[in-house]
Amino acid sequence: MITSPLWRDKRYAVLGLARSGAATVRALVASGAHVTAWDSDEARRGALGAEAIFADPETIDLTGYEALIVSPGVPINRHPVAAKARAAGVPIIGDIELFAQARPNLPSHKVVGITGTNGKSTTTALIKHIVETAGIPTLMGGNIGLPILEQSPLVEGGIYVLELSSYQIDLTASLDCDVAILLNITPDHLDRYDGFDAYAAAKARLFAMQSADHDVVINIADAPSARIARNLSARAEHLHKIAPGFCMDQSRWPSLQGPHNAQNALAAITACEVMGITNAAIDAGLASFSGLPHRMQQIATVAGVAYVDDSKATNPESAAPALAAFDRVHWILGGRAKSDNLDACAPNFGHVARAYTIGEAGPRFAEMLAKVMPVEQCVTLDIAVTKAAASAQPGETVLLSPACASFDQFSDYEARGDAFRAAVGGLQ
Repeated sequence: MITSPLWRDKRYAVLGLARSGAATVRALVASGAHVTAWDSDEARRGALGAEAIFADPETIDLTGYEALIVSPGVPINRHPVAAKARAAGVPIIGDIELFAQARPNLPSHKVVGITGTNGKSTTTALIKHIVETAGIPTLMGGNIGLPILEQSPLVEGGIYVLELSSYQIDLTASLDCDVAILLNITPDHLDRYDGFDAYAAAKARLFAMQSADHDVVINIADAPSARIARNLSARAEHLHKIAPGFCMDQSRWPSLQGPHNAQNALAAITACEVMGITNAAIDAGLASFSGLPHRMQQIATVAGVAYVDDSKATNPESAAPALAAFDRVHWILGGRAKSDNLDACAPNFGHVARAYTIGEAGPRFAEMLAKVMPVEQCVTLDIAVTKAAASAQPGETVLLSPACASFDQFSDYEARGDAFRAAVGGLQ
């Protein structure tokens, strides 16, 4: 794990003991810190055993604590513990800030930080894969679900690749990324911010923490991102802007199809180039990247028909790029709707040969789509796969991109994607 002598003999309170919180407690204790930890889940407290004192930070005197460390899921804009910490003059931070504090005592390394509303996980995993392909030691962590503090430090010359949500940036004060990337900004998480401008400002803080001679990569396709890029114009040659509509050949990148993945790939290419990775290694990494589970993941080809799992597309905005990525699509959609319409997908309806609706939203979506394309109401995912397989022709794609949450029929989008894979496996 990553530890630091800076934390020795200091007192910390940790709220939230899921993976990143538990890793934080262990890293602090291993560094000689005194930790008071809490989670309302008794099992999570029990999993840490005697590694910390257990007490709710809301019920103790925080005076004299070095910091209150909260998980990104704690809404610091309204949680009572945040006001209590501020009143006591105690900083509220997250595990990424602890990593930033530990950096001076780690072997010489670089850090790439990736933020944006959409595409973070794919870009993070892609950069890590390209760096690995180049033979450079690397780790990824952060919002992608891998706590950075629980991992062993890289040897000298290594590259840490961090996916950073706006929540994590809010809890970070000193992360100076060697390369910082902004993919896009669209409305999201507005319950945590005082409007959209405040959400965009949270993303921009990633660059405010950087040294002026470190590199910035920004996709300027949306107005808020373009505005941030303009505000960073003094960075000169260290500011790298990705313009919308840039065309390139993605045919050799099977897991990076669609215009959104072209932008993700461009961000990754630019980041790797400024770190000195060769074009040959970048090309090899792009071609061999297998993608992330349930995100535009081609899982099989049966009788000349490709089957693609995009179960992570839980709203119309995230399903739209998947429709754009393929010429002839048999589209499986539905579940628990987050939106009353499919307007975001409408520009790509011309790619859909037939739609197959499932779940709670199935009847309503079928009624909407019947005006513009053939539709079958299938109720369940296995029926939809069977019907799509019967209709699809060689060269076409059966795409699960539900544009809905999964909770009407599945525990999460991963379970839904696994069920799709199982149903496709039954065709072979």
